[in-house]
Amino acid sequence: MANNYSDRRVVITGMGVVTPLGHELNTFWQSLIAGKCGIDPINAFDTTGFDTKIAGQVKDFDLTPAFPSPKEIRRTDRYAQFAIYAAWCALKDSGLDLTKENLDEAGVMIGSGIGGLATTTAQHSILLERGPGRMSPFTIPMLISNMASGLISMYHNLRGPNFATCSACATANHAIGEAWRTIKAGDAQIMFAGGSEAAIIPIGIGGFCAMRAMSTRNDDPQRASRPFDKDRDGFVMGEGAGVLVLEELEHAKKRGAQIYCELSGYGNTADAHHLTAPSPGGEGAARSMKMALRSAGLNPTDVSYINAHGTSTPQGDIAETQAIKSVFGDHAKKLAVSSTKGATGHMLGAAGAVETAACVLAIKHGIVPPTINYQTPDPECDLDYVPNVAREMPVNAIVNNSFGFGGHNSTIAAKKFNG
Repeated sequence: MANNYSDRRVVITGMGVVTPLGHELNTFWQSLIAGKCGIDPINAFDTTGFDTKIAGQVKDFDLTPAFPSPKEIRRTDRYAQFAIYAAWCALKDSGLDLTKENLDEAGVMIGSGIGGLATTTAQHSILLERGPGRMSPFTIPMLISNMASGLISMYHNLRGPNFATCSACATANHAIGEAWRTIKAGDAQIMFAGGSEAAIIPIGIGGFCAMRAMSTRNDDPQRASRPFDKDRDGFVMGEGAGVLVLEELEHAKKRGAQIYCELSGYGNTADAHHLTAPSPGGEGAARSMKMALRSAGLNPTDVSYINAHGTSTPQGDIAETQAIKSVFGDHAKKLAVSSTKGATGHMLGAAGAVETAACVLAIKHGIVPPTINYQTPDPECDLDYVPNVAREMPVNAIVNNSFGFGGHNSTIAAKKFNG
């Protein structure tokens, strides 16, 4: 196994997303490159007393096609519902006929930064108000963060490697990267990988408000998330899921699969610095990008586009800019660097997968999505952030960054597929 590890190539053959911009891949993409924003006043609960009253919510969502029965929907937390739907869409997009596959070699790695927060709070209220005897027997299966990955494997009989990542906002990139490693190591031919999150509930919004991490631009929700802009005042929470189908190249070619691009590298480092703040100069993020480039066999000058973590927080955007400059040197000024969180909000544990999907579509279509709401340049953020308008350009190789509380850094690298 060790001898041919580096020879096995991994490609992306299917994608599914659930986002504030839509839950069909083309709708999401067309909205993204048109510069639309999915952030609105929160209508999921009464926001009286909350400093932040806006979020990127998933709207008009019909789950039924992805589930065996309505009963199964009721027994599943919202975060897992998103993941199951995105995986169902990714399966359709891939053209895989699972009845013809060895499902011992097909696995799932779907993570969540927070998991079933809605179930946790609802069942805790029942415990306090009505006693333990009235709690649902599905409480624990609904709230645990691995259940999305487990249910996807059950619904599709995927019996290969299966686990869930949990690394805050780096979760989905870690899932994709570890799935890539699993195929590279020969332990699977097919992996469903990504992340999901549904934390737009009172304790989720309230907790981040208490940290003073979120934007309070409540009177202008469409312009509240403004990555790299001088007047940014915090992130805006989003929700949703992204799932990618990864395949070993020869397996994909044998079945005549559509191939979006080659997933070529993965970086995974720790800041070892602070609960929430990035390491000085973005040093940990820089090491993650260097690792991804090295494992992909890419030089910094090979990269056309970076989908930045770019959350619209004062410290984070500066640190990521510094990290990009330290890794890419003079080429940093020639890169297109955009953050799609202006459009979707920060989808936490789902962000990396949805943003990787955006990168893959950028490679396919030769269009880089913009950083919307970029109005006032910040002298400390001095790269080309593709302000406000999508850009047509050749995209041969990409880097996608995701960084999480706890000092978790994860980077994905991908490139145009050349047979």
